Amino acid sequence: MGRRIITDCLLWFIATAICILWRLMAAKENVSAYILLFAVMMAVWVALGLLSRKYRSYRERWYWQEMLSMLFTGGCLMLLVWQVVPRLPWSLSEKVAMWQVGIVMMLDTVVILVKHYWKYACQMTVPPMQIEQRENAVVSRPDEQRTPESVETIHQTVLSLTTEEDYLMLLREARLDSRLTKIVANRDRFSFLSLQNYSYSTIVDLTLLNDAKGINKRFCIVNQKLPDNGLYVCCYRPQQYVKEKIMSEYPRGVNYIVYCAWFFYKRILPRLVLMSRLYYDLTKGRKRMLSKAEVLGRLYYCGFEVEKIVPMGHIDYVFARRHSQPYDQEQLKVYGPLIKLPRVCKNKEKVLFYKFRTMHPYSEYIQKYVFDRRGGMNIADKSDNDFRITTWGRFMRRYWIDELPMIWNWLKGDVKLVGVRPLSQTMFDTYPEWLQDKRTRCKPGLIPPFYIDHPKTFEELCQSESKYLDEYFEHPVKTDIKYFFLTMRSILFGRMHSA
Repeated sequence: MGRRIITDCLLWFIATAICILWRLMAAKENVSAYILLFAVMMAVWVALGLLSRKYRSYRERWYWQEMLSMLFTGGCLMLLVWQVVPRLPWSLSEKVAMWQVGIVMMLDTVVILVKHYWKYACQMTVPPMQIEQRENAVVSRPDEQRTPESVETIHQTVLSLTTEEDYLMLLREARLDSRLTKIVANRDRFSFLSLQNYSYSTIVDLTLLNDAKGINKRFCIVNQKLPDNGLYVCCYRPQQYVKEKIMSEYPRGVNYIVYCAWFFYKRILPRLVLMSRLYYDLTKGRKRMLSKAEVLGRLYYCGFEVEKIVPMGHIDYVFARRHSQPYDQEQLKVYGPLIKLPRVCKNKEKVLFYKFRTMHPYSEYIQKYVFDRRGGMNIADKSDNDFRITTWGRFMRRYWIDELPMIWNWLKGDVKLVGVRPLSQTMFDTYPEWLQDKRTRCKPGLIPPFYIDHPKTFEELCQSESKYLDEYFEHPVKTDIKYFFLTMRSILFGRMHSA
């Protein structure tokens, strides 16, 4: 209550300054008398506010209740001004006093709107989904062929949602003619809850993920319904298709403006702290923008392993096997430009490192998927043909912009200036145990040693880091000074860039 009274007093001071300035500009007199009058009016305003319970916490009151209290307080005060001010001995104008009350009411209206919008916008958090632990599960019924009539019914259902070519592909790849295959076409994730656990070995979801509500929860529910190694087929319209469509439909130059506006509306606006809830309330989550990396990352995050992707026109069908339990469904903040990522540091302690996002959301969960399909990691240039990295991400990596927030970790003492890079748990686990033990005996660093040796394979990277660590354990200061200047030479004259 005290803060709200102080806020109203500040509004009165602002309104008083405006009215006094107006009187001075009009070369009017009685300024001191008006100041005294406004002070008395402010006291009456606060008293009336207490009487109308205007200063109750906004968390306990609806917007319209607070507006009514403000209008009641302002109306009563205007009535008193109209009746009392003309009878005062200082020849004060009731119009000026009325203007004072009106300005305060307008300012208070803005404050009320801001407070309640903040309350509305900050109620976006959804409780995380509870994942039930389960033992090994198998299909609960035998595999049987559907009757021709049943297959034809499915055929017509699929055609109402997609094309004949898509149907033939799904018939072949997802066995639509089997009774162990279930087709679902409902954007509400709760439609999956009616399915009996482990009664189907394949679930085909024909709802575009771009229009689906709660994608992660949708995937988690399907994960619980499928038996071990069960197949889940989902579909989405890739962001790249929409981009190419815009670029081809509009004249050169205009197309970039249209795409930037579309990208801001679909990608940036929903991620802004005070706009997320309003955006989803207006759009109902339809026609959202999804990249390939985000869809695959969400699937891996929810316990699936992608088997293949089948492009069909402007739609991509993803075939994923149920691989494990989903990760703990926390409220991850993976969309903002500045992100915090857990990294393995000294003594295997997990430390959050700050970076500018250069990859699509959830990309960190498909690191192994990307490396397996590329035949391993290209140490010389991790960004080479990596679809997880965004266009602006490549630019930031080239000029080290993405690494700048890690300076804060350096100032906090999480890392030293020179040393092996802090790694994600997934990447750390790929290292041999002997090197894992070596790496975690000292703090990681901002400037890694491989910018001197230029390793091109994972084995060469391990050798490079092992060589640095051996030297560091023997001569810490001398080694770091040596590697620092050699790295600066490599960056300035060797055109090395952040990976």
